[in-house]
Amino acid sequence: MKVLIVDDNASTRKVLSVILRKTGHEVVGEAEDGKSALKAFVELWPEVVLLDIIMPGISGIVVLEEMRRINPEAKIIILTAVDQDEVTKELAEKGAAAVIFKPFTHEELKETFERLK
Repeated sequence: MKVLIVDDNASTRKVLSVILRKTGHEVVGEAEDGKSALKAFVELWPEVVLLDIIMPGISGIVVLEEMRRINPEAKIIILTAVDQDEVTKELAEKGAAAVIFKPFTHEELKETFERLK
């Protein structure tokens, strides 16, 4: 799958990129904030987006809504350190394909991608 990684932490983006490439996915781009994420989303047209919620500028929730408006078929996986049922429910209602809680394991990431197929 073609994947766009969106996280304000460069180390997290690097780890995700390595894991995804090792599991056969193509990382088509990375973004560190909401504005650059939306630009990359339109330019690269990824199949899957790994999207952090808490970022500088535009929040991940707003980015999720905008991405779903632009391409309702895109699968958007939320990365978050906020483990609350209300937040998870809101993300699902807004179109998130899955939610992965930080810190996550390689296996959790792999299983989430398997469920998207």
